[in-house]
Amino acid sequence: MAEHNFDLVILGGGSGGYAAALRSAQLGMSVALIEKDKLGGTCLHRGCIPTKALLHSAEIADNVKEAAHYGVNAAFGSIDMPAVNKYRDTIVDRLFKGLTGLVGSKDITVVAGEGRLVGPKTVQVNGENYTGKNIVLASGSYSRSLPGLDITGRVITSEHALQLNFVPNKVIVLGGGVIGVEFASIWRSFGAEVTIVEGLPNLVPNEDIAVSKGLERAFRKRGIDFKLGVRFAGVEQHDNGVVVSLENGEKLEAELMLVAVGRGPNTSGMGYEDQGIAMDRGFVLTNDRLQTNLPGVYAAGDIVPGLQLAHRGFQQGIFIAEEIAGLKPAVIDETGIPKVTYCEPEVASVGVSEAKAAELYGAENISTYEYNLGGNGKSQILGTAGFIKLVRKNNGPVIGVHMIGSRVGEQIGEAQLIVNWEAYPEDVATLVHAHPTMNEAIGEAHLALAGKPLHAHA
Repeated sequence: MAEHNFDLVILGGGSGGYAAALRSAQLGMSVALIEKDKLGGTCLHRGCIPTKALLHSAEIADNVKEAAHYGVNAAFGSIDMPAVNKYRDTIVDRLFKGLTGLVGSKDITVVAGEGRLVGPKTVQVNGENYTGKNIVLASGSYSRSLPGLDITGRVITSEHALQLNFVPNKVIVLGGGVIGVEFASIWRSFGAEVTIVEGLPNLVPNEDIAVSKGLERAFRKRGIDFKLGVRFAGVEQHDNGVVVSLENGEKLEAELMLVAVGRGPNTSGMGYEDQGIAMDRGFVLTNDRLQTNLPGVYAAGDIVPGLQLAHRGFQQGIFIAEEIAGLKPAVIDETGIPKVTYCEPEVASVGVSEAKAAELYGAENISTYEYNLGGNGKSQILGTAGFIKLVRKNNGPVIGVHMIGSRVGEQIGEAQLIVNWEAYPEDVATLVHAHPTMNEAIGEAHLALAGKPLHAHA
């Protein structure tokens, strides 16, 4: 059996794996990057990028439908799903070519095939062994289902939903988290009737409660139905659709059911347990420096408990490369990682929610402020409602920024600097924000929290 030796062997070529490979090569290490499918992983091929392409098509559909409001004579015809999918695939292909070119230009050995950990520092692929002084496990995640719920026929996951070549008339979305609300938003813009079923009391339950309620109001206005705080009981399929039963006895009918109940760690049968790696419900456990319990074995991305976000995996990959190189990088603060949900309206947040801040510091030691986008000129031009909510420690820094409204995902850059650099509202209030931009709303919110509201009804 052929043996190959490297400074670093990486199992998985998604956001975490390829970032670790690029940074390690940059730091002079010899690197083997093992990937059974395509470089870029879920994010590029089955997640972030293709869904956002569909959401852009959805935004254009909405704009055409509302064109008359803006004095533009345009008529909405129909959605050509094969053409939408072709546009999406063009974006993915272009980014994939760029990534493969980038990795190919570095001293990185890309190994195509399914890898398995067969020793504490050895990954076997296609009958050959790749041994590293260090190992990075970055095997990613898969679409979860519920116990006893088979993904078959008209019961689909987000991977299947991306490949549909038609717009369903009626869809039930099981799960009101990020993936669920994004697909609900796409399908509604494309003309489908959509009902979301969420067992918890709110949509996007990981967000601040004010944002969750804001999204529920917006979805109601858009004609997206939702059943909250009620659990799924079962589904029956027939030739033309599905009948979904809820635990309260209600029955819902639709053409398809999308299962969007989160993503599980892709670690089963990969030899991790056999080598004695500490696991919990399939997740790989690490310390804050992303080291597993085995010396020289690290883990990154969705298999590490925490936020399952491409940019988190990417940052972790860079961190591990620098850690191995002895650069002593600063530990990644999970609360400082920004989150964006790209439905219409968008949701974006960084830092802690009001409830979490009250739990951490005591309700009497924090203050909050909501700035309504009604007072923002550019938001009025775009015709979006929403708000920016700030959470601060009294006489201290801003510790949470929570936003809802069209395009607020593009505002998260400044918000994450404010939270991560521990800015006080008074610091931000002195910064000049360009007019007329949606970005001004961040400035106005901080002015108000600093005690000098101008375009705000305090």
